[in-house]
Amino acid sequence: MITVQFKLTPTIEQAQKLSSSSVEYIRCVNNIVRSIVSAEEPIKPTSATVQAILPSAVKNEAIRAAKSVVAKFKKGKCDSLPILKKPVITWNNQNFKIEKDKISFPLLIDGKSKRIQVSCVLTDYQRERLNAKHGTLRITLKNGKWIAQVAVEPQTNEPPQSGVMGVDLGLKNPAVAVTDTGTTRFFGNGRMNKYMKRQFRSRRKKLSVSKNQKAIDKLGNKEQRWMKDQDHKISREIVNFAKDNGVSEIRLEQLQNIRNTARTSRKNEKNLHAWSFYRLAMFILYKAALVGISVEFVNPAYTSQKCPVCEKMNHAKDRKYKCLCGFVSHRDRVGAINIISAPVVSDKRKLA
Repeated sequence: MITVQFKLTPTIEQAQKLSSSSVEYIRCVNNIVRSIVSAEEPIKPTSATVQAILPSAVKNEAIRAAKSVVAKFKKGKCDSLPILKKPVITWNNQNFKIEKDKISFPLLIDGKSKRIQVSCVLTDYQRERLNAKHGTLRITLKNGKWIAQVAVEPQTNEPPQSGVMGVDLGLKNPAVAVTDTGTTRFFGNGRMNKYMKRQFRSRRKKLSVSKNQKAIDKLGNKEQRWMKDQDHKISREIVNFAKDNGVSEIRLEQLQNIRNTARTSRKNEKNLHAWSFYRLAMFILYKAALVGISVEFVNPAYTSQKCPVCEKMNHAKDRKYKCLCGFVSHRDRVGAINIISAPVVSDKRKLA
């Protein structure tokens, strides 16, 4: 499933109802979590037993959300019992409908479950993505704007050819792709990325002197949106490049410990730990699925050192890789070439 996100433009009355309902939904989830954890014997909450000012369909979603929180807590994924705070509300795919520029879903109004129609802003790209099997609808408030997030099942197409492409992720060169025929392309601008992050860091430092936490948080959100936009653009270009070159499989290095294998210097350390390699890889994964291209993750061991011709180990000097056999290339291109033939990771639970 992929998520299609779009803006809602509710009336003042609808916005007030969404606000109160989303707060009630989070209160409901937290209450269910506490009741399950504190119960001496296993309990099975239902929409009839859960007390909340919400339609039954929404109560059922709150129960599912609460069970998910409890499961993560019991598996040790959380140090303490999570308490949800951000207002949000969800519906399953049977309880909402999108028609033209309207989305309808039930809310509790005057004690009765009634469907309301809320206007939404959709681009042609979003409409195309929404023309698929729907999953869960999630509505939340972000920076004062109501945002809808709909999970959809991507419609895949069979690729016309069967080539393989390796992609090496990094900082100076965000991504380098090489097909099995040797066609190469560099994606993104590492220098620009580092410059922008330095600018954001400098502005946060100045704001911290005045202790303006609200402005710091706003700037942090702006930086994250900018980084996410860069990852969207790069991933789209990579998938388009693969499609244009008859690639049916993209190979990426295993995400676990990528920060240990990424080549960097002390001055780049802050950028390394702030950049989301995982997000870029996930964007490539779901965009590739939309056009019928599979994605595999491989063990990145020695991909930057092994010569693709004679397989001898060498260390690149700056950005130039040179082997005694005569092979010379850019070090990131060498990594991408070796990723094509590197062993595939069998346990995909270890990708992140």
